Amino acid sequence: MPEDSEIPEDTMMQGDTEVPDKGKMSYRELSRTVDLLLDKVDEDTDALVKELDNFSPEIRDDLFRSDLLNAFQVFYFYFREDPGDLEHERLELEPASSLIGGVTIDEIELLELVFRLDTDGGVISVTDNEQILANFRGKNAYRKAKEFIDETL
Repeated sequence: MPEDSEIPEDTMMQGDTEVPDKGKMSYRELSRTVDLLLDKVDEDTDALVKELDNFSPEIRDDLFRSDLLNAFQVFYFYFREDPGDLEHERLELEPASSLIGGVTIDEIELLELVFRLDTDGGVISVTDNEQILANFRGKNAYRKAKEFIDETL
């Protein structure tokens, strides 16, 4: 029986980085993989993102929809920027699984910036709390969403 500190058997080596292979992993295997990954990168979000870049999209999607990472780590993966102290803290306190329904990042007057996951990945939505007014994707999505709000107000 493998020790808890070992990477699951269905992984492969790429240089010094142990990366889960394509396919489904059990929650236990995902959990052990994330524990080892977080131990390796410590508190370095840039290093975490570089490691996550090596994971197959299927494994990453499983991680991003689990409670094993927080919403800020997923936000940073998609947008590669820190949204600010208050927004960072809000996201850090939410498990990644919350992103399926969306996590409010910021409220500006009557509008909300919501980070959520859909089938295509990370999305920043601007809502009026009743409907989505605009969706933004890609590395500059957060900035574009804030600009949209500034132009709308």
